[in-house]
Amino acid sequence: MFRGTSFHTIDTKGRLIIPSRFRDIIRNSENDGVMVSRMDRTLYAYTFEEWRKIENKILSLKEISESMRRFRRVFIGGAFECSCDKHDRILIPPTLRQYAGLEKDMVLVGALDHFEIWSLENWNKELEQLEIDSKKEEVRNEIAKLGI
Repeated sequence: MFRGTSFHTIDTKGRLIIPSRFRDIIRNSENDGVMVSRMDRTLYAYTFEEWRKIENKILSLKEISESMRRFRRVFIGGAFECSCDKHDRILIPPTLRQYAGLEKDMVLVGALDHFEIWSLENWNKELEQLEIDSKKEEVRNEIAKLGI
């Protein structure tokens, strides 16, 4: 499981060093790399095993709504296989870097079955939004259901 937050930089070629605690999870999977896609102005990185589960869930849907077709088109169709190099880096394709606003400073956030790659600017906006949302009663009730 991917947990924790770490701050990194991306080099001018678009390479990002994967933290050791994330690399260990990736190496315990079947391939030495991740599938990376886009959503919510950030990037989602899954081990190949977890990615296959997502694809199988989508394929198993009996009926696919227009929104699900759109989601599949963008999330699955926009995904890239990113292998780890000998320096434990992955190369983020330019289209994904542009979508997520990745220029230099970034944040990697563990989200259990995947990790997210945020620009520092977008991550700070996400934290601000959480502060606003956590004051709403319905959000506080959802969090309380977790026992937190």
